Amino acid sequence: MASKSETGHAINVAHFNDLISFVTGYGTTYNPSNAALSLPALQTLATSAGNSIAAINVAVAPYNTAVAAREVMYAPLSKLVTRVMSFLKASGVSQQVYDSVNTVARKIKGGRASAKVAPAVPTGDETTAGEVKQVSASQMSYDSREENFAKFIQLLIAIPEYAPNEVELQTATLTELSTGLKEKNDAVINAEVPLSNARIQRNEVLYTSTTGLCDIALTVKNYIKAIFGATSPQYRQISKLTFKKVS
Repeated sequence: MASKSETGHAINVAHFNDLISFVTGYGTTYNPSNAALSLPALQTLATSAGNSIAAINVAVAPYNTAVAAREVMYAPLSKLVTRVMSFLKASGVSQQVYDSVNTVARKIKGGRASAKVAPAVPTGDETTAGEVKQVSASQMSYDSREENFAKFIQLLIAIPEYAPNEVELQTATLTELSTGLKEKNDAVINAEVPLSNARIQRNEVLYTSTTGLCDIALTVKNYIKAIFGATSPQYRQISKLTFKKVS
């Protein structure tokens, strides 16, 4: 399902096409001196806007596929780390060695080395009603989990007591998984680049000040109000068409 913001962009484009239909119906009465408001210019802008939306739809499919594949690979990671730490504890290593590895293990699983600090007093408009933002101590981003898992494996390799018979717990297997995690994370990053570029292009077409679709649409509406009057049926036709800059 498309996000509300993505749907909002499409609504802007749809309303702009509706606006062009009404303008076309006004015939020669619609005759702006501003060339940017001419019917051909509006049609060109509508085409560019439609193409920018289509480009996002093309780019979002491989991105979503990459995100889903990454999620599947990362999903069992915390439980696997817990199993590894259970084996490490059973292997007879010293508490100091266990604790040093567990520090990294907590980061992979999103645990905290210490209790949460008291929330800071909000300043300015950094928070919304009743909400206090706090920087999380967990390192749960995929980049951080990937990096910490690689460190985790290197620590295990350096511990002679860590020598499980279980294949899924062996460092060679963990190393193979680490490579897969990086590949899946890189695939998301690579798929995100064209999607991000497509969104930048869309935003330029729709929301550039003065020349973007939204500002042009509002200017057209003002022109129609000027030539037909604020209470005219023509203006009532187009006044209901909304154009909102979506962040």
